[in-house]
Amino acid sequence: MGPITVTTSIDAPRERVFDFICDLATRPSWIDHFADDYRVERIPASGRGAAARFRVGAPAGVRYMETVIAETDPPYGVVEHARGGRLDRTPMRLVWELEAGPTTTVRLTFWTAPKSTFDRIREIGRERWWRRRWTKALARMRDVIESGAQVPRVEIAGGDRVPSIAG
Repeated sequence: MGPITVTTSIDAPRERVFDFICDLATRPSWIDHFADDYRVERIPASGRGAAARFRVGAPAGVRYMETVIAETDPPYGVVEHARGGRLDRTPMRLVWELEAGPTTTVRLTFWTAPKSTFDRIREIGRERWWRRRWTKALARMRDVIESGAQVPRVEIAGGDRVPSIAG
């Protein structure tokens, strides 16, 4: 399926938007309309190598989606490799591109690459579903960033609760 591209303009510096996109612990604040049971999988939860897994309410088969930040090019873009679909066997990609200007233009390109014929058939009709969800997610992200409000972060199970004292 795809690729689908969704664009929005955010009235904030590109570096701030880049840091916000790279921080997977804040992502539930703007994708919770289609994702729940969100779990951050690595410490730290931002930057290259950060990963998260969440339940997706997509029709016909996508139960969970797992994403990992594979590449970062501060402050220009982020590439995420994801898996989802039936038994997590469908590769997905998310490419975030940020352009500076009077406002920061954020362009998200999302696509799936199902390998089997069965999975490709199951993808029929999902493009519109994903486009609506990602369009709303970018609008919510814009609102959160522009408001400057403190965003709740997802905590990592078993992570340090008290800062360690280095000797």
